Amino acid sequence: MDRSLLEDEEGTCQTAAAAAVADAPEQKEETLEEVLSRHRKEKSKLQDKETSLKKGAAKGSKAEQKAKKKQVEEEISRLSAELEAKHAAELASFGYKPSDSSDKGNLDNLVKAIAGVSVSSSSESSKPSKGARRREKKAKEEAAREQRIQEEQSNLVSDRMIEDEKLEKKLEPMGLTIQEIKPDGHCLYRAVENQLSLRSNSATRYSYQELRLMTAKYMREHAADFLPFFLAEGKVETGPDPSESFQRYCQDIESTAAWGGQLELGALTHCLKKHIVVYSGSFPDVEMGKEYKSGSGGSNGDAASIRLSYHRHAYGLGEHYNSVIPTELS
Repeated sequence: MDRSLLEDEEGTCQTAAAAAVADAPEQKEETLEEVLSRHRKEKSKLQDKETSLKKGAAKGSKAEQKAKKKQVEEEISRLSAELEAKHAAELASFGYKPSDSSDKGNLDNLVKAIAGVSVSSSSESSKPSKGARRREKKAKEEAAREQRIQEEQSNLVSDRMIEDEKLEKKLEPMGLTIQEIKPDGHCLYRAVENQLSLRSNSATRYSYQELRLMTAKYMREHAADFLPFFLAEGKVETGPDPSESFQRYCQDIESTAAWGGQLELGALTHCLKKHIVVYSGSFPDVEMGKEYKSGSGGSNGDAASIRLSYHRHAYGLGEHYNSVIPTELS
């Protein structure tokens, strides 16, 4: 075969190969913001997995449930540790080094990484520009949040196990157990919804969305009763008028997945005219609406009560509520 023809064919193949490489989709490198967003999603998926596993473990005899629960805790502990290590390694590529001796240095590095500022030593770097300082300032809040998540994640498993064990010892003698509720910001209202579904009277059943609307309406109509506690809890940002902030807070209750707490429970107990008891493994139990508790503490009164559990260490991003149900219903 003619040498020039071979060269032409070889050149054509090389051109085609180069074109194929050029046409191949490039794998986009993640920015730090994208990495942090993915980390949050992965942690959320792990929380959903934990909820699913716990529901599966709440079946069978008490001995079987206890054994399954221990297996779930060990599995979640392992997965949490693996996820934490993976996230730490990925953040290290942006200048965040968990192995550094100084916690403040870790946070400073993460702040700079988010802001796009070099994390080299001070002797090697020049004074940051005004724009870099501005980006660094904006990054501090996100960095502090990520640092808090990292710290909570490292302590989460042991604290959660201790809290769950204390709560289990408290509920077991009363013939009660935990009904896991999805940790999506609506947990308080979903837990109350679950409690109402246990009653035979369908007229007292409400969805969690209806409970949110009901709570916001009651708090608006009785603002004078709630505003002092609202102010005491520091829910008002600096600047706005307290009453306006309270109205916005009520709007968030009915239109967002804002987490509910003691203020909202106080409204719900009057809206539903129900006695509410909240069990906890970390704090003393709380009772609300004792005036609605029928009888004098007998079985009839207890049956009408709404039973919830409060978990300070259930998940890394905040508190959580579950429903407390009779063991035979689990």
